[in-house]
Order: sequence, then C-alpha cells, then structure tokens
Amino acid sequence: MKILIKMQRKEADELPPQVPISWVEISSSVSRQYQFEPDGKLSVKMVDDSRPVAQRMVESFLNKFFPSGYPYSVNEGYLRYTQFRALQHFTSAALSVLSTQSLLFAAGLRPTPAQATAVSWILKDGMQHVGKLICSNLGARMDSEPKRWRILGLHDVHGALCYAVILLISLKELLLHELILLLAFLCHIIKILIILAFYAAADVLYDLGTGLEVMSPLCPHLFLEVAGLGNFAKGMAVVAARATRLPIYSSFAKEGNLSDLFAKGEAISTLFNVLGLGAGIHLASNICSSMQGKLIRGSFPILKILNTLQLVVAPLLSIIHVYSVCEEMRATPVNTLNPQRTAMIVAEFVKTGKISSPADLRYQEDLVFPERLIEDAGNVKVGRSLHEVVSPSKLRQFKETFHEEKFLLNRGSRWTDMILEHDATGEDALRGWMVAAYASDMERLAREPSTNISQEAYEKMNSVFSPFLAELQAKGWHTDRFLDGTGSRFVF
Repeated sequence: MKILIKMQRKEADELPPQVPISWVEISSSVSRQYQFEPDGKLSVKMVDDSRPVAQRMVESFLNKFFPSGYPYSVNEGYLRYTQFRALQHFTSAALSVLSTQSLLFAAGLRPTPAQATAVSWILKDGMQHVGKLICSNLGARMDSEPKRWRILGLHDVHGALCYAVILLISLKELLLHELILLLAFLCHIIKILIILAFYAAADVLYDLGTGLEVMSPLCPHLFLEVAGLGNFAKGMAVVAARATRLPIYSSFAKEGNLSDLFAKGEAISTLFNVLGLGAGIHLASNICSSMQGKLIRGSFPILKILNTLQLVVAPLLSIIHVYSVCEEMRATPVNTLNPQRTAMIVAEFVKTGKISSPADLRYQEDLVFPERLIEDAGNVKVGRSLHEVVSPSKLRQFKETFHEEKFLLNRGSRWTDMILEHDATGEDALRGWMVAAYASDMERLAREPSTNISQEAYEKMNSVFSPFLAELQAKGWHTDRFLDGTGSRFVF
C-alpha cells in the first residue's frame, strides 16, 4: 500500500508542464495571436502577413466594397452588375458636374466664379460620400442587429444634419446670392405627379433632365422653365430608382445578408461617384469651359477630310450611362414572377420540359418591350378588366370550366386574356398560363377544331403541375406572389 502511494506521488510530481492556450483572431484583415500563459496572463501579438502586396491590396478592396463571404454569399451575376453600376455612377457624376455648370452659366454667373462655386458645391456633397464609405464597413453588423442600427442611424442622421448646417454657415462666403436662389427653386420644383416616373426608365428620365440642364444656357430667357423641367424629370428618376433598388439587391442576397449587400453596393457607387466628379470637374474646367466645348469637342487626325469631328460630350456620357444601367438590369437574376418571366418559364417547360433558374433566364428578358406576347406560352395577356374580356353569356361557362381556380381564360383569335382574382398567387398565374399554353399547342397540332380544348388543356396541366411547381421552387423562384403591376383583378 505504501509503495502504491509513493508511485502515485511520483507520477503527480512528473506531470508535464501545462501548455499555453493560444488562438488567432482575424478582424478587418488583421490577424492577432492571443495566448493564455500558465500564470493566467493574456499576451497578444500581431501575425506577420506573408501574402504578396498585390494580393493584400486586392483582398482589402474586396473586403471594403464587396459583401462578406463574396463570391459565395451572393447570387450569380453580382460581379457584372457591380461593374456596370460603377460605370453608371461614374458617368452620372460627370454629367452632374456639367449640368451644374450649365445651370450656373444660365443663371448669369461668370465662368470663373461659376467653376469655383460648382467645386464648393461638389466638395460639400463630398463630405456625405466620406460618411457613406465609413459606414459601409458596418453592413454585416446591420444584418445582425437591424433594429439597433436603425435607432443609431436616426441619431447619426440628426448629427449629420447638424454638421451640414455648420458646414453651410462656414461656406456662406463662397455661396453667391444667385446660387442660393437657384437651390431654393430646385428644392421646390418637384412636388407633384411622381407616379409618372414609373412609366419610363428611371435613368432615361435622369439623362433627359440632365440634358435639359446642359442646354439651359442656349435659352437663358427661359432658364426657369428649362431648368425646372429638367430637375422635375430628375426628381421622378430618383424616386423610380429608389423604389426599385431594394428588389434588385434582394435578388442577389443569398444568405440573408441584404444589409451588407446594400452597404457595399452604396460604397462602390460612392467611390465611382467621387471619381466621376473629378472627371466632371476636369471637363468643366478645361474641355467644356464654354457652351461650344460642352456640346461639341474633339478631333481625329485619321479623318483628314474633316479637320474636326464633332463629339457630343454630354450625350456620349448619357449613352454610356443608360447602357450601363441596361447591363446592370440584364445581370440581375430577379426571382419573382411577373407576366414576362412567367410566360418564358411556361413556354420553355411546354416546349422542352425544362425549367430555367433566375440566373439562366435573366439575359432572355426583354427590357424594352416586356409586355410582348410569347407564342409558345399561349399569347397570354394579363391585366384587362373582366367586363372588357368576357361577355355575360360566356362568364358562366368559364366559371364551370375553372370553378376551383382563381383565374379565367378567354381565348381569342390573336391572344388569350387571363383575369386573376384579387388574392391570386404566382401559382395561380402559372396554372392559368400552362392551360393557355397547352390549349394553344393542342389547337396548332389538331387536324379538326375541338370545343373541348380548354378542358383537355386543363386536365393536362393538373397532371404535370405538382412536379413542375416543385422543380420551379427548387430552382429558386418565389411563387407566393404574382407581380402584375397595374393589372385589373376581380372578386365574385
């Protein structure tokens, strides 16, 4: 027994020394090694970064301007969307400088004071850009605690307004009386009919307004009318752009990181806004320092017959701007159902038996004529009123054919009208579209006309709809809503 006790004491005396507990934490691309010493003290040391300088710069840029976890945290197409968004904001900012200078010319200011005042105006806006860049790093935290950051955001907005007032007071020596009057007019010109913005592309409206501002020096006696109309168009464009921003960002959110996506998207927009402002100041100070230079500038020595080739600066920037926006929209994989996307999905399924994902379908969408009829989908038209489509004699027949459905179909010679009930979802719209597509396909292949085509198409739709819907949802499509815009719906 004594020998056993001695052996246990010897083993206890020979226990190996405790190994310090250490770990590495990475924060803002900086690695730190933490270690608990045996005596309980905590030691910290920086971990040397052995990555090449170029790799560190690239990863730092990605951390600053792309969502956390990129590219795995976003849906397909985000990089292309971001590239053209950067180009869009660059050209938009350059255009804004030219239009600002033109407004000052038209208001009667001389070139040198006008340019100095425009730079002061731009620098004032630049302070807001710096704040956006700083706040963009907090996007992931906003995803975690959106309510907290909403409250803090209100506090920060209040503080920013106070600083803005102080900044305006400090710049009062630089602001001319005419500029103050112009700003007051521009702030109050757009107050009515904002809904008109949704009938035209937002950035086309914006460029139209900018073009009117650029042209305002050609008719100084109509300055208020031209500049006011231009700013009115730009105001509508801003509302339309802001209203569509959230669904576009939502289509890229893959891991519930919408706040991070929004913050990083605004950061990269701000960066290229600043670069565009710099390019615009250069154009305004040198190339476009006169009205003639603003509208026509440039020469090509290759064309010896024409000593000078007139380049239209502002319209060229507008063309690049609108093209960039179009490419942004083409790269966006929107996963909600609207009439065009629903028709394209049904047409492909009826024709090939396959279903495209939002990323596969995005480049097939028609951005100019989204309401075009698709023959393989039954030439369905949605949105007409029930009394315009169905006669009283046919209404009872349609109700009997589709008595359990939330849609009615009226097949005509050129198209098929579909009317939805007020609470119809995307699934209901898909069912109606498939019936129309199958009926059109049967009618095209039939040797003799049949009066039961709608019923046969309805039965065929029911036989394939369940697996079709399951695969559609697995591809990432949202079928809980159908976004038919201003379409008319009915209630029995």
